[in-house]
Amino acid sequence: MALAIADEPQISVQRAAFAATIGNMLEFYDFITYSFFAVEIGRTFFPAQSAYGSLMLSLATFGAGFVTRPIGGIVLGIYSDRVGRRPAMLLSFALMGVAILTIALTPSYATIGLAAPVIVILARMVQGFALGGEVGPTTAYLLEIASPENRALVVAWQPTSQEIAATAGALVGVVLSRAMAPEALDAYGWRIAFLIGAACLPVGLWMRSSLPETVIPDATKEDARTNHLLLAGRHIRLIVLALMILASGTISTYVTQYMTTYAKTTLHVAADLAFTVSVVSNGLQIAGAILGGWLADRYGRKPVMVWPQLAVLVLTYPAFLWIVNAPGAWSLLFGFGLLSAIGSLPYTAFYAAFTEALPQEIRGGVFATIYAVAIASFGGTAQLVVTWLLHVSGDPLAPSWYLLLAAAAGLVAMALLPETAPAKIGRVELNKRTA
Repeated sequence: MALAIADEPQISVQRAAFAATIGNMLEFYDFITYSFFAVEIGRTFFPAQSAYGSLMLSLATFGAGFVTRPIGGIVLGIYSDRVGRRPAMLLSFALMGVAILTIALTPSYATIGLAAPVIVILARMVQGFALGGEVGPTTAYLLEIASPENRALVVAWQPTSQEIAATAGALVGVVLSRAMAPEALDAYGWRIAFLIGAACLPVGLWMRSSLPETVIPDATKEDARTNHLLLAGRHIRLIVLALMILASGTISTYVTQYMTTYAKTTLHVAADLAFTVSVVSNGLQIAGAILGGWLADRYGRKPVMVWPQLAVLVLTYPAFLWIVNAPGAWSLLFGFGLLSAIGSLPYTAFYAAFTEALPQEIRGGVFATIYAVAIASFGGTAQLVVTWLLHVSGDPLAPSWYLLLAAAAGLVAMALLPETAPAKIGRVELNKRTA
């Protein structure tokens, strides 16, 4: 397949998708790396009387990056609808680069005092703004460059790139935890992980600058495009269901990413095993996301959403029960791995369903805003909630409670979401005409 849009040069869909998602991957690597090194960052910038207090301050700063996500989603999402996907993706990427370098190079609290946490919090807020405006334009772009029969598979590279980023972050964590003493990891090892991401930023900027544009200005649509709120109001039921599904997926994603810290602080397993669990579970999510896209193109969006989500709902508590009662390599790798693999299937199908159900005039802005609101409301608080539940209950099964609630809400919304797969709708219409 080849993509030729307006006066842009011809470029293959595969290359365009790779160029878009490599930037997305690098951004998520920078953002997610903070989660993996929450303990070390807490000791560097947020000294407290207890390890629990330091960790909670670090996680609160992690959550600060979610406060500005809805703002970034609205501003950069609408910008992508009006001006184009490419400039919006370039801007969000550049802002992320500034923020990641700031965090990596900020001196510790012991060196510059209160200025250190203030600088880190501001950098996290810039990261949140950038990432809030990243997902909507990128997902819309992937849908717009794909042929109807392969939309879900191409869009699958959005969640897949996020999992690749998480896997890369965990791999870096494994290497650093094995190669460095705990004191060195606390002092400067975590900074190396951030600088690795920063070193890749020029590559992402160069690749994105060569992307063809998919939004072509149309004077006849200008009046409608100036009022995103009016157009979005016509799709309010779809937006509410999407918000529920994204909330469910967000809680699952960020609780899963917290498993590195959970394994170290609650289950008291070795740091290298904790990072290895993240590598394996994220690797399985990569395979699951791609498989979910392939299945959604062939069998429709709804079946690929509903059945795996139901399986997650059934398997979550038994998996955690096994992990807590027998913490070790087998239970952690197989238990978390199974949940990760199955849980990644529904959301690829959802990304495609929600994006193709929206008109192009509001696609980037609505997706970015709803995604950012869900992330800000539930992603920014997920790790705080789980840490608090563990602390007040003393029950190591506490994360499963939150995951079960999220999975149930997501399942209900997925069951109510309309089918949008072109192949599935085409077969239904053909049957009606021949009946």
